[in-house]
Amino acid sequence: MTRVVWSAGRQPASALVRSAWHTGLVSETPPWISGAEWLTLPAVAQLMGETPGRVRRLLDDHHLVAMRVDGVLKIPADFLVDGRPLAPLRGTVMVLLDRGFTNDEIVEWLMETEETIGKAPIAVLRAGRKSEVRRVAQSLG
Repeated sequence: MTRVVWSAGRQPASALVRSAWHTGLVSETPPWISGAEWLTLPAVAQLMGETPGRVRRLLDDHHLVAMRVDGVLKIPADFLVDGRPLAPLRGTVMVLLDRGFTNDEIVEWLMETEETIGKAPIAVLRAGRKSEVRRVAQSLG
């Protein structure tokens, strides 16, 4: 079975649909997971000089998004800049939530190369081009 890949012009499935790797249909770990630096919630709290409760609040308020990696809730290090959440991340996460994405699907979409922009959306956000990323995200539904 092939992996689910969200791209412009394609409609994401409902929240019940998971990518093939997540459901266990693909046994190998996708490169974007093994190639990323992942931080546990306590590590993010320490990096930010905050409490783990504050990090959970940032997750609840969609300033950050996390997924389980090897059974542990983790946040990609690319979602942080200078010990703070990447500013344009929240708005992009909100757009993707509105399109029906789950947290796991949001992380996957942000970290994988998006064919319409030629890079991972998180790299484009970090480069200061949030409008381009959000335009593509809005076209997914």
